[in-house]
Amino acid sequence: MISSGDTVISALYRYPVKGLGPQEISQTTLAAGETIPFDRAWAIENGRGGFDPANPRHLPKIHFLMLMRDERLAALDIEFDESDTTLTVLRGGRRVVKGALDTPIGRQLIEQFMAGYMERELRGAPHIVQAPGHSFSDVASKCLHIVNLASVRELERALGKPVDPLRFRANVYIETERPWVEFDWIDQEIGIGEARLGVFARTSRCEATNVDPQTGARDMAIPATLTRAYGHQDFGIYASVVQGGRIAVGDRVNAQAEGVS
Repeated sequence: MISSGDTVISALYRYPVKGLGPQEISQTTLAAGETIPFDRAWAIENGRGGFDPANPRHLPKIHFLMLMRDERLAALDIEFDESDTTLTVLRGGRRVVKGALDTPIGRQLIEQFMAGYMERELRGAPHIVQAPGHSFSDVASKCLHIVNLASVRELERALGKPVDPLRFRANVYIETERPWVEFDWIDQEIGIGEARLGVFARTSRCEATNVDPQTGARDMAIPATLTRAYGHQDFGIYASVVQGGRIAVGDRVNAQAEGVS
C-alpha cells in the first residue's frame, strides 16, 4: 500500500482558454477519459496554426499563444461563465473585453483585443479555435494535472523565496505532509473524491514556470533550480480519469497500489 495520510484537495482550477489565466472552482464532476469540464477547451492560434476543427489532433503549443513564450498573457485575468461560454478578460482588475466563445461575434471581439495587446508576439491574425471534446493540453492524453503543495514548499526552500503555486498551472492542488509523495503514485490509481484517477507521468517543467502569474515578469529560474537541486525538471503529475464522479475542495485523496478505499 502507498499511504497518502491526510491528503486532501486544497484547490481546483480550470483554464478555459489555453495560455490565459485560471478559473478557480470549488467542485466539478469528472467523466472517465475526459479532462475537467471546459479545461483548455479553446486556444488562440498565433496566425494560422494548422488546427482543423473537423479533424482535431494534438498540436505542439508553439502553434498557439502560450505562456512559455508570451509572458504578457500572465498580466490578464479571466472570468468564465460556462452557462453561455462567456469569457471576460480583465487587466489590472478592469474589464478589457467580453465575448461568448461559442459565437462568431464573441470570438471576434476577443481576437481583436488580442491582435492589439499581443501585436509584437503575433505571426499573423489571432484565431480562437475549438472542436467538440478536444482539449488543448500540452500533452496529447486527456488528463488532469496535479501539484502537491508540500512539494511547492520544498522548492521554496531550494529557491530561498516564495513560489506562487499558480506558476504550475495545475488543475488540482493537494495538501499533504510529505513533499514528492506524488511521484510514488506513478502507474498507480488514486481515489479523489468520488472519482478514480490513473497516474501515468511526471510533469516536465518548461520556462513558463519562470513567469510570475500575477505580473508577467520572468523572475525565477525554476527548471534550472529543479535540475541543480534534484537532478531533474519534474514537478507535478499527470493523471487520467479512470472512474468519473464528483470532486470538491476538501475531499480526501487516497492512494493505494491495489485500488482505492
